[in-house]
Amino acid sequence: MIATIAAETFQALDPAIMEFPFERNYVESIVYVSLYVSLTAVALSTMVSLPIAMLVGFAEFPGKRFVIALVNTGMGLPSVVVGLAVLFLVSNQGPLGTLDLVFTKEAMIISQFVLATPVITGVSLAAVTGVEEGVRDAAYAMGGTRLDIALVTIKEARYGIVTGVLAGLGRAISEVGSVLIVGGNIAGADGTAITRTLTTAIQLEARQGRFELALVLGAILLTLVLFVNAVVLRFGGGRI
Repeated sequence: MIATIAAETFQALDPAIMEFPFERNYVESIVYVSLYVSLTAVALSTMVSLPIAMLVGFAEFPGKRFVIALVNTGMGLPSVVVGLAVLFLVSNQGPLGTLDLVFTKEAMIISQFVLATPVITGVSLAAVTGVEEGVRDAAYAMGGTRLDIALVTIKEARYGIVTGVLAGLGRAISEVGSVLIVGGNIAGADGTAITRTLTTAIQLEARQGRFELALVLGAILLTLVLFVNAVVLRFGGGRI
């Protein structure tokens, strides 16, 4: 659905785009790379963040306060530091050097995963712990298993969880520093983006003085963000 709205936005801007000295394929490939990397990273992050939020929210264990502090600290991680850490991880001398991930979409996904996970975990944790104890007690009294109680809790906290996912997606899709370091902002000779995203392309085009193209890319990015917000508000019934 997001890809569809991006395509519609591109078509709406098409008359203006055709006046600029660049090919349509260039912009479309940039949008594809941005969506592919960000949506994949956020999907993986959500699958990791929700179990962590449930565990930290309801379990008592030594070092729980430290884990919460670690999550809160991670929400403000500098993106360039994450980029350097991931670059070391995937470099030839790093632990994942044999996978040859330097300057690839997969390295960018890892980087955005690291940035989005603390955000989604932190907001989801706040939403889960905000669920009234009576809801969980009622589920337990009715003979519910731990899984049943967890599902009831997630259902009650779904609006806050969706907000966390949205915040993580916003962090990922608007990222510049880390994806620039690990992705390299690469485009092929034919103009097809390989690791070039909307944000890194905007930076590049603005620095080269192609402000019209930078504005078009900025409009597409803004439209995507507004569309995601609209979808969340629509399915959240206006409660977010």
